[in-house]
Amino acid sequence: MSAAGAGDQAAEDQDSDAAEESHRLTALEGLAALSLDALSSVAYGPEAIVIVLMTAGVAGLKYTLPVTLAIVLLLAVLVISYRQVIEAFPGGGGAYAVAKTHLGTTASLVAAGSLVVDYVLNAAVGVSAGVEALVSAFPSLYGGRVVICLVILALITAANLWGAADSARLFIAPTVIFIVAIYAVIVGGLVRSHPAVALSHQVPSATETIGLLLLLRAFASGCSALTGVEAIANAVPSFRRPRARRAQHTEMWLGILLGSMLIGLSILIRKYQVTPTPT
Repeated sequence: MSAAGAGDQAAEDQDSDAAEESHRLTALEGLAALSLDALSSVAYGPEAIVIVLMTAGVAGLKYTLPVTLAIVLLLAVLVISYRQVIEAFPGGGGAYAVAKTHLGTTASLVAAGSLVVDYVLNAAVGVSAGVEALVSAFPSLYGGRVVICLVILALITAANLWGAADSARLFIAPTVIFIVAIYAVIVGGLVRSHPAVALSHQVPSATETIGLLLLLRAFASGCSALTGVEAIANAVPSFRRPRARRAQHTEMWLGILLGSMLIGLSILIRKYQVTPTPT
């Protein structure tokens, strides 16, 4: 091959590589595409804690913040661990790659199967929680809640069929709006002396003593807020170069945002003694 031909081939390869990189994720796009599962879980994680603790009456609700802090501590451990996984396995794979390398094929298949179940349940729970909040605001939609769930799930599926980068760009705006909205609720709740809408404090009479088992049950229920933390480590090759470092930064910001939102909401729950209602 002549020097000119080699130069043209190199230029074509470079253009092809640049085009391929443009379809990969930046840190912001990665946060939008791969962190939605974890970030949106603040919509039901704190509630799961309260539902368990309120069985012990008002005294039980006082433990909302300590239980949340324990969950955030676990979140910090997970984020640090997954940052190490990203560095050690830049080819992606997350728990599957770690298990296959250190524990064998059988253990890796268990990890992979668990992730598949987790992703299916996460989509179901996330969509259901969102529709539940929508129906709570607009009770007239109650009869069509199943149809609404299916429509939203179909839209999310269609968006993901565009590819990682394109679908991520589509999810940037909703992700930013969601994060801003949650922080607006937290800041507004901390500033105000009383809620804008009167809350119903329907706390049942204490049916359980506040023991270790009750706190552990609340902790386990609240850990539903940690679902999706592993998604970034599973998809390291989807990021632009430097892939591992970009993925690690995304994982770190996920931990910061999720942890601060969980703590902020738990403080508000404790401040206003928020409890679930039958409706």
